[in-house]
Amino acid sequence: SQNLRDVSILCNYIHLQKLEVPHNKIKLSCVSHMPFLVILDASHNEITSFFGFQPPKNLTEVNFSYNQMTKMKDLSAYSSLSNLDLGNSFSEIFGLEQCSKLTHLNLEHNKISRISGLSTLHLTHLSLRGNQLTKTEGLENLKSLQALDLSLNRITRLSGLQTLHLLCSINLEKNLIGEIQECKHIRDLVLLRDLNLLGNPAQEQPDYRLAVIFLLQHLTMLDQDKVTAEEKVSSVNKYDPPMDVIAARDHMTHLVYQVMQPQVVYDTLPSADSPYPMLVLTGPQGCGKRELAHRLCQDFSEYFAYTCHTTRGPYFGEENGIDYHFVSEEDFQSSIHMGKFIQTVQYRGHRYGLSRDAIEDAAREGLACCVHMELEGVFSLKKSYFEPRYILLIPTQEEKYISHLKKRGLYTPAQIDVAVSRIEVYASTNRQRPGFFDNVIPCDFEEAYQTLRRVMNEYLMFEEQQEGGKTNRASPELTSTQTPEAPRPGSDQLAVAVSPSSDRLPGSNTKAVLPPIPTG
Repeated sequence: SQNLRDVSILCNYIHLQKLEVPHNKIKLSCVSHMPFLVILDASHNEITSFFGFQPPKNLTEVNFSYNQMTKMKDLSAYSSLSNLDLGNSFSEIFGLEQCSKLTHLNLEHNKISRISGLSTLHLTHLSLRGNQLTKTEGLENLKSLQALDLSLNRITRLSGLQTLHLLCSINLEKNLIGEIQECKHIRDLVLLRDLNLLGNPAQEQPDYRLAVIFLLQHLTMLDQDKVTAEEKVSSVNKYDPPMDVIAARDHMTHLVYQVMQPQVVYDTLPSADSPYPMLVLTGPQGCGKRELAHRLCQDFSEYFAYTCHTTRGPYFGEENGIDYHFVSEEDFQSSIHMGKFIQTVQYRGHRYGLSRDAIEDAAREGLACCVHMELEGVFSLKKSYFEPRYILLIPTQEEKYISHLKKRGLYTPAQIDVAVSRIEVYASTNRQRPGFFDNVIPCDFEEAYQTLRRVMNEYLMFEEQQEGGKTNRASPELTSTQTPEAPRPGSDQLAVAVSPSSDRLPGSNTKAVLPPIPTG
């Protein structure tokens, strides 16, 4: 910074390897006499000639930023360049194609509006800060890129970055990115640790930070602030919560609304002796659980009643009050606020729920409750005081399952793909949570019901009942202190059957045969 104009005296220093002359007004013709020069810093001068000297053989680092150059030229003669700073007034990238050793390139504060001429390079660090870029296309082939600075541009989209799998840092400060979903283009960049989106319109969206962290779980820095473990957990719980979290929220919601209602004594409240008997069929969409539940209630009509509510419209052939209790979204929400549901779940845009009143109606008739639900509903129901027996119906032949879904004509190809993918969700839950389901029945659409019926016969000891002859239904007038002379058929066995498996473990303190279902 001596305001030098003439450095011709340096021509005599032919062995010079490093030359730093920033903030002067010099010309660089003397460099032609320095064949061993390795590093050159001539930034902040008034140089107008782009590399106006004979190329030193081993020149690796050059800084020409803040000079008066306006046009780039072919640099194939400077093949040893590895670090180049050209922060000037260039409007086009040109002449770098043969610089095969170039790894660090700084093109800050130019007038570049399109990225080109870089596809053959092996860059690891690239800065295009302060240009006139509107998109990121042109970077697709920079497979070695690790750090990218695109701040102070007019970029609106991030397409073009998804193939840069070695990227660790991206600076997009003060651009025009308006949608958080643009981050999906870079969500597969597993090495990305630092992302800066400060000054973009997307920051104004609700829960911006959690949304970005959810999409990019591998980040350690976002907008120059450290990403904490708590933020990562919160983002997952908000945008893709585990089923346990969903179930806990659902249970908490219904419990709060129930507490706000007048408290009454229900027939299904847990007693010291036994839980209210309930059977739950679960499995992937279209596995036949609804049909099997109906057949089970028909064939074992003296034992089971079917109850379930939904906001979806009835499919062809479905009847209100038989297949489902079909209700509007408004009525469903009203029932939630009145504390009428034990559990609810939202699936494919529709709500499904198990209401306390429906269960109570079945209990007053002396019947156990038989329902079917998705896995999310099972998690939620397990949070309640009910202790059903859970039976998993799972397809074992994927092609046959897909064919069945197509024949029903109710699902789009995308919905079928989702249904097939959920087979593994059920299977992994069964593997990772031993005892989560009481029984697992392969669902092949022909033998599934026979297997289910056989299981229920074993549970209810139906054959022993037939051999024992006809028995009478329990009297509605029985009170809790009376001993029934003739309990309803199979009620003891039913209670044992659908109570949790822990009740039947050897050495269990619970009694072997549970009392009849309340009949009045």
